[in-house]
Amino acid sequence: MDETLTLQFDGGSRGNPGPAGIGVVVAAADGTPLVTLGRFIGRATNNVAEYRALITAMQEARKLGATNVVIRGDSELVIKQMRGEYRVKNPDMKLLYDEAQAILRTFASAKITHNLRDKNELADALANKAMDRRADVTEVDAPASAAPPAADGPGEVAVGDRFSCPRCSLSVQVTAPPKSSPSFPKPITCQCGGKLARSS
Repeated sequence: MDETLTLQFDGGSRGNPGPAGIGVVVAAADGTPLVTLGRFIGRATNNVAEYRALITAMQEARKLGATNVVIRGDSELVIKQMRGEYRVKNPDMKLLYDEAQAILRTFASAKITHNLRDKNELADALANKAMDRRADVTEVDAPASAAPPAADGPGEVAVGDRFSCPRCSLSVQVTAPPKSSPSFPKPITCQCGGKLARSS
């Protein structure tokens, strides 16, 4: 695959160390998400979770046949260690660092950049959802205060209704009653540019 894919990763731990999860987004050149994955990894530190997220993101990109990638994460430590700006002193981290470097070398070209936290929201949300459920997830439910509308005009929206994006297949579910009118005449645009449509 000649197309350059963008990899976003995030890892978190509740307790540090504590229950930990990772979030991964692999996107096409036009921004369309190709892989969205959250995974519960058991007990770990924040830094271990960040490395596990990076490794998983690169593995998912390799499965897609990617040869050129741009990697973005909001962990300054991991990014600077991967770029050789910081030394890796912790033995457990060194093992993960070596594994990440080995995968990184399999790409024809790879650029690693620091991603501001507010630009890494989907990966962060996937990691948190995986920690909440203690299981793998591939989507993020809509927040209770923002139930998504149907794209084809007004309609009653109820708890349990599901909406999906025909462009990137993102799926969300209404988890709480809307605070305002249950009818939504205006469609919501997905992060990829598609329009959410009722799928349930």
